[in-house]
Amino acid sequence: MDFSPSERSLDLAQRVRAFIDTEIEPAERVMAADVAARRAAGEDPWPAHPLLAELQGKAREQGLWNLFLPAGHEGPYAVRFGTDGGAGLTNAEYAPIAEQMGRSFSAPLVFNCNAPDTGNMEVLLKYGTDEQKAEWLEPLLDGRIRSAFLMTEPGVASSDATNMEATATVDGDEVVLNGTKWWSTGVGNPDCKVAIFMGVTDPDAHRHARHSMVLVPFDHPGVKVERMLSAFGQHDEPIGHGEVSLTDVRLPVTNIIAGPGRAFEIAQGRLGPGRVHHCMRLVGLAERALEMACERATSRTAFGKPIANLGGNRERLAQARIAINQARLHVHHAAWKLDTVGAPGAMSEVSEIKVAVPRMACDVIDMAIQLHGGAGMSEDFTLSAAYANARSLRLADGPDEVHLGVIARLLLHPYAEKASRA
Repeated sequence: MDFSPSERSLDLAQRVRAFIDTEIEPAERVMAADVAARRAAGEDPWPAHPLLAELQGKAREQGLWNLFLPAGHEGPYAVRFGTDGGAGLTNAEYAPIAEQMGRSFSAPLVFNCNAPDTGNMEVLLKYGTDEQKAEWLEPLLDGRIRSAFLMTEPGVASSDATNMEATATVDGDEVVLNGTKWWSTGVGNPDCKVAIFMGVTDPDAHRHARHSMVLVPFDHPGVKVERMLSAFGQHDEPIGHGEVSLTDVRLPVTNIIAGPGRAFEIAQGRLGPGRVHHCMRLVGLAERALEMACERATSRTAFGKPIANLGGNRERLAQARIAINQARLHVHHAAWKLDTVGAPGAMSEVSEIKVAVPRMACDVIDMAIQLHGGAGMSEDFTLSAAYANARSLRLADGPDEVHLGVIARLLLHPYAEKASRA
């Protein structure tokens, strides 16, 4: 296996990095200060900053738009909606690009490559009808609207999705939605116009055939954002995470994606590449934290020495370097496996990176916070927000314990079969 980036992947990654350094990072400081000022003044902090639209326009002009589009989606969508080269990328090709995007909180939004929009768009690409694509996919690809994904629930242990209580009941030519969801990323944005809702359609079916995914216009009667949630005090404007109630929401049965009972099938196809995206962005975030740690450790002195030379800090920095490099190779291997054998054959590898990379990022960012002292916990630096992001990813898309269970099951399966034959 060769993890060398393709010529196209390397070119795009370099251009994305240059755009982040020269365009996004300076604007990001202005946007963050303005959002903080609006919140402090009691004003609405959620509308997207005008600079964001300006940056998106520049990115699109340069072909740095919708780069998440997967290989196999060459032609109309990639050409029409600005992707450089007019063709989708493999997981292995997209991985180094996602790493660069992870250095900045705004970059995924600027390049129209942010979650949950990417996952929702991939679902519509693979499973959506022509009508669903025209109504929702094309505006998402165009950046005119945003979306949300409604799955996790406050009343049950959502680490087991079969616990789900929300319902999507088929009633003639309609489907009726009821339930409460939370940690619904994207619902804070005023441009959020559609959500994918997952609910129980047939409670008596096989446990993985009970659920359906339904497209929900966000302005539909019965859909209500009950409250916005903060993660470690971070609100993640202009996207945010919220609690959403759905009360007798009646929609055409044609809003069900791929038909009733297929939600688990869709979810498995959606989550594999999405976890690669998340993990590579975290590698980029950890890399940026290590850079900040090195800058701080060599520019500040204490007890007559640079901080880097105190208390084993040189070794901590070296261990972080090793950990990031290991994690990067781990994700590249999972991406290569997804590309070569598909999601079922890469199940262990995808679960492995989902456990290993957020843990690594938490450790590296925590070390960087420590080297910054009290400043590391303040809003003057981005490290506290980075830590909240990395720590959240140990729960989002399945907690560590679920993924460890998958890895162990796949690891032990041949041994259990051998024991049963003995």
